[in-house]
Amino acid sequence: MSSSSTPKVPGTYVFDAAESRRGQALNRLCGSLKHAENRAKFKADEAAYCDAYGLTAEQRDAVLHRDWNRMMELGGSIFYVFKLAMVDQKSMQYLGGVFTGMTTEEFAQALKAGGRSFG
Repeated sequence: MSSSSTPKVPGTYVFDAAESRRGQALNRLCGSLKHAENRAKFKADEAAYCDAYGLTAEQRDAVLHRDWNRMMELGGSIFYVFKLAMVDQKSMQYLGGVFTGMTTEEFAQALKAGGRSFG
């Protein structure tokens, strides 16, 4: 067999450095919320916390309104966005339901029945 120099990625994949950096500030903010101290600061003043991370106006608005789809469109990683969802129970249940296909109520019941604890 001859070795091929063709990259092992889909033909439609194009690396765009600017695109990959688009959600950096948003992902840093969401990722920071894994620490209890940062969650407390975020809860105390969400707007100021967003501003400290240099989010764009659109990203800031999406965070403050918990607009999950918009956060993803603006470069947010689902793994980091889920960190933000863990800040409050209702958001976490909603996103958990999205991941599992359950309704918010079903997901909440599954947690109460011994499901995984988040946060």
